[in-house]
This record gives sequence, C-alpha cells and structure tokens, in this order.
Amino acid sequence: MNQTLKEILADPEFKEGEAWFRHAFKAQDVLVKEGDIGNTLFVIEKGNLRVTGQVGLEQKKQLQAGFCDLKEGDIFGESCLHEIHRRTATVTAISEGCAWEIVGDKLNAYFEKHPDLGYLFYKKLFVILTERMKSANHRIENLLAWGLRAHDIERHL
Repeated sequence: MNQTLKEILADPEFKEGEAWFRHAFKAQDVLVKEGDIGNTLFVIEKGNLRVTGQVGLEQKKQLQAGFCDLKEGDIFGESCLHEIHRRTATVTAISEGCAWEIVGDKLNAYFEKHPDLGYLFYKKLFVILTERMKSANHRIENLLAWGLRAHDIERHL
C-alpha cells in the first residue's frame, strides 16, 4: 500500500494541500474523534497511534476501550473513503509522528484517470480489511468463550 500511495502522493496531478495533507502530531494529539463527520483516509507516515471507542455498559456508564495500536504504514478512516460518514472511533497519538490525510473524492477521481494504481490500492486495502476482520472475529470468539466461562454457561452446554 505504502509504495502505491507514495507514487500517488508524488504525482503533481494529485496536489498536496488539495487532494492530501501532511499532519505532524505529538503524543496525546487526537487525529480523529469518534462521532465526527469525515470523508478522508489516513496513512501513518511515522509514529504510533491508539484507536479507542466508547463502549456502553449497564446503568448508562461509558468506557473508553482500546481497540488496537497503529504504526508506520497503517491506515485508518477507510470507512469514510467513498462517502461522508461519522467516525467510528477516536484515534490518539501515543508518540510523535506524521500522517497523510487523503481526501476520498479526490482519490477516487484520480483513480478514474489511473485505474492501474486504483487496482493496486484496492487490492492491498482488501487484504488489510480481511486481516482486520479475521482479527475481530478472533477477539469475538475469545470474548464469547470468556463470557461463557465467567457465567458458568459452558458447563450446561
């Protein structure tokens, strides 16, 4: 993904400040806030970020749960790539670094002119999303098993 994106970002046709932006960040900076409206994708150029989200508990209590940590080359915000959506998580820097913010409709217009790069980009994005889905399924299985044990339900199955 990174090599394809570097090629796109280096193309004078895909202008910095219009189609994409470089954001420097320091530890504790919030790059994306859950619930905000977005239409961009982010790629971490360098640094580390943490993805968290609100989890509702009983009696209207909220917990800020950590979903994962991200590092150089990782992407986030892809759910806002094709349409304007609410952000589904908060992304906070845990170190100093830099990220590229890519405007979804500008990227899609670029891919209309350069379908070969679009193919490579979406092929890699598909692999990334498939890996995330596998990881999420594994977490769900572990949580389900923990819940069954915690409530002594497995003994009754």
